Amino acid sequence: MKPSSASDCCPAPKSEPDLRPIEGEEADEELAVLAKAVGHLARVQILRILVRRTTCVCGDIVDELPLAQSTVSQHLKVLKDAGLIRGEVDGPRVCYCIEPRALRRLKVLVAGL
Repeated sequence: MKPSSASDCCPAPKSEPDLRPIEGEEADEELAVLAKAVGHLARVQILRILVRRTTCVCGDIVDELPLAQSTVSQHLKVLKDAGLIRGEVDGPRVCYCIEPRALRRLKVLVAGL
């Protein structure tokens, strides 16, 4: 079995277009979920950290924020549950990376307002 590398959870973004509607009840609900996930300063900061990286980020997130590990973990869970980030187990750690398609979708939904 091949050992996992830090880049395994961060594949290159797909260039396929997202053809889901940007208006309507389903789109509004999707926007509300994504907006709630980015509705906290710490989560915005975490997203910015992950966008700047091309590999998965493990302990670095805690090192860059003035928050306790447990607080960062709670924010990561919210972002992951909303689909904005991905987390992969790497031994005793969980490494995170941005989910590019979800971030593009958020941008499109906000632009559609």
